[in-house]
Amino acid sequence: MSQDKFEPNYIAVEGVIGVGKTTFAGMLAAALDAEEIRDEIFNNPFLVDFYKNRKRYGFSCQLYFLLTRFQQQQQLQTRDLFAKRTIADYLFARDSIFASVNLPDRELTLYNKITPILTKDVPKPDLVIYLQASTPILMQRIQKRNFPFEKSIDTDYIKALNKAYDYFFFNYSDSPLLVVKTDNIDFESTPQHFNDLVNQIHKPISGKKYYSPAGDLTTI
Repeated sequence: MSQDKFEPNYIAVEGVIGVGKTTFAGMLAAALDAEEIRDEIFNNPFLVDFYKNRKRYGFSCQLYFLLTRFQQQQQLQTRDLFAKRTIADYLFARDSIFASVNLPDRELTLYNKITPILTKDVPKPDLVIYLQASTPILMQRIQKRNFPFEKSIDTDYIKALNKAYDYFFFNYSDSPLLVVKTDNIDFESTPQHFNDLVNQIHKPISGKKYYSPAGDLTTI
């Protein structure tokens, strides 16, 4: 990494349901001529049932996500991450964030005995981009994309996820972190919003950096 330009080879994009991380990760992969890695959420056979009854199907749904994401990360580990830039639309730790919200205490205790065994073999990104949005904005975006199985998602659930995400990334220190407030950003319809963020990615990041649509940057 030069002093003038930051060139992360492995970038993970994260954020709460509906924030636009998969859309942004796909656009970023295209812009940077990178390989895109997508979280295979629609393949989870417990997902539809989970949204109908989160208490009953929470552990099955979470465990399936944990193991399939681990398998995907293992494949990433065996490849040469420096051969071609890689953009993922999730961070492996997202599983633990969701588990903290979705699982009752006893199941969460069991889950937390499994995750450390897997996490040690997962590659760390060179940069994490956390797309942040307020709960009302997230609810609007969820309703707009109109996935049938998400119709039962309520404001309290998204609010709890938002709180868990903010807490996690406030304490995150494993990789350089760019936090982007997306309430007033439309990456798809406003090219300047997307281009401005791509420019921020190329600037050296140490610790946490916060980006707003106004272009104000804060590093802590």
